Amino acid sequence: MLGRGLLVLSLLASTGVALAAGGSETLPIRSRQIDPFKVGSNQTRFGQLEFIGGLEMTSSNALFGAVSAIRFRPDGTSFVAVMDTGHWLEGAVIRDANGRLSGLTDLTATPMADRSGAVGLEKWKVDSEGLALREGEVIVSYEQAHRIDIYPDPGFSTSGPVGSMPLPFPTTELRNNGGLETVAISPKDGPLGGAAVTVSERSVDKADNLLAGILDGPMKGAFAVTRTDPYAVTDGAFLPDGDLLLLERRFNFASGLGMRIRRIPGASIRPGAVVDGDVILEADMGYQIDNMEGLDVVAGASGDVRVIVISDDNHSILERNLMLEFRLIK
Repeated sequence: MLGRGLLVLSLLASTGVALAAGGSETLPIRSRQIDPFKVGSNQTRFGQLEFIGGLEMTSSNALFGAVSAIRFRPDGTSFVAVMDTGHWLEGAVIRDANGRLSGLTDLTATPMADRSGAVGLEKWKVDSEGLALREGEVIVSYEQAHRIDIYPDPGFSTSGPVGSMPLPFPTTELRNNGGLETVAISPKDGPLGGAAVTVSERSVDKADNLLAGILDGPMKGAFAVTRTDPYAVTDGAFLPDGDLLLLERRFNFASGLGMRIRRIPGASIRPGAVVDGDVILEADMGYQIDNMEGLDVVAGASGDVRVIVISDDNHSILERNLMLEFRLIK
């Protein structure tokens, strides 16, 4: 979720979105390609990442926005996302002749249902922040009403949760607006054997490290991630080699927004560990960023590893809906 200061600005500038009471809505989308990533520069390489392209997206349907997590299907084109207004977002990306992102298509938003099938729920009940796809399952982490729910796949958008994942730490340790921001699936052939992993946004242990956990599998248990003020974790995804990428955001009125991506060695993730990693990308307001909330790792057409990040505009006229794509440099 957004830091308190920026949240205040967003509420003041909010356009007053009315939430759908039920059923899917088709969202018309207009997209503008972003190039370059660094304002006023032709630079394309940034640390371990090469900028490929990006989009700024708008819609005449006020429901569009507030995207907090995104996961791509194996085809690398179609995706599932969650909005922290309690909606599923489904669609696909379009690419131009050069393979760069050029737009979105087939975009629909559907309200999330609870176990009874009810929709149109209060936001605090469906404040969806993290998302993961695993064979037969869609897994969503929620703030405020802290939990990680499991939905059937296919059928997640028309079903309530069919189960929940137990957490390796008490929910009382989670901050109301800084809880389970990330849920990611580790590689099946890696040391965690395809387990789901969660990392909190700003909830910390007694040593001021971020609460994290391996949610299932033989290595199930709690671990911690080194916290670096003023950054807060907003999402994460595993690389094919088992390393975990964490997307982080900072905000203050003096310096504005910033984002970075940290690479946590997969071999270090185990119960009881405190993990940290190298920063592979850092950007401030001199770059084409906004309130960056979602990150996924996808395979490129040539077999390269792509990193896609997406922003949450909080339905505010002060913020933008962005999708940025990078290539991981070996």
